[in-house]
Amino acid sequence: MQTMKRILITGGAGFIGSHLCKRLLLDGNHVICLDNFFTGRVENVKKLLSHNNFKLVEHDVIEKYSEKVDEIYNLACPASPPHYQYDPIKTTKTSILGIMNMLDLALENKAKILQASTSEVYGDPNVHPQNEEYWGNVNPIGIRSCYDEGKRCAETLMADYHRTHSLETRIVRIFNTYGPNMDPKDGRVVSNFIIQALKGEDITIYGDGSQTRSFCYVDDLVESLVKMMGNPQGFIGPVNLGNTGETSILDFAKIIIQLTGAKSKIVHLPLPLDDPKQRKPDISLAKRELNWEPRVNVEDGLLKTIEYFKELV
Repeated sequence: MQTMKRILITGGAGFIGSHLCKRLLLDGNHVICLDNFFTGRVENVKKLLSHNNFKLVEHDVIEKYSEKVDEIYNLACPASPPHYQYDPIKTTKTSILGIMNMLDLALENKAKILQASTSEVYGDPNVHPQNEEYWGNVNPIGIRSCYDEGKRCAETLMADYHRTHSLETRIVRIFNTYGPNMDPKDGRVVSNFIIQALKGEDITIYGDGSQTRSFCYVDDLVESLVKMMGNPQGFIGPVNLGNTGETSILDFAKIIIQLTGAKSKIVHLPLPLDDPKQRKPDISLAKRELNWEPRVNVEDGLLKTIEYFKELV
């Protein structure tokens, strides 16, 4: 019989966090969802509020927090460029002070802790696809650096707490993920394209659209997070989590137009600074250590996501 765990999820009312809250509740755990609602939304966890084992706490991870917990998933940090560039100093603080506070809480409780890092630690990569041994090509003073370098420093702190205090840590590097509960105003490719298509607006592509991305459906991603936290082998990562199906942004826009039946035209705007030209994970390590790989194909995942956005639009 599985013992109920007390699990803290920072950023739990966000896109990925809300799905993780639901999954861990279904697994029979007590879930504490921590969020300051900068990008997270109460609507994402509204259906969970009546659950006896769910607790929603408004709190900013920059500030200390105390709770009896067995596991911590640290997902707190705005993840889309418009949001993390809105207040870049606060973004860096969220990554660095946030993980320090959560690491101290994990030490206090002798709890396991998982850090949601990102594919952005690879910057604009000159190795393709990206594997975990690649150290990245990151501009430390660019407009995206508050996020990229904040996440890189968070990984450093995780590694140092593990070495110094023998804390049981886990680091995952999340590649582009999509699905229901995405913020329609987050400025990312999937939400932008779907909203524009559903409204019959022109679909805006930055640059010529030849840059590539790989998109993982949120259910697959959540499964990988749970597997990583529960891995009994002492595998601490970092490990890439994402879909290896690589698509150009131009082709992706055409797929969205086809699936929505939109009459939208494609228009091009200047490419933002430091925007990666290629992004595709090598997930060999995840396959080997976690016995995990994505199962939801992009079209099926997009149809579910489109239905979600239809209700909002």
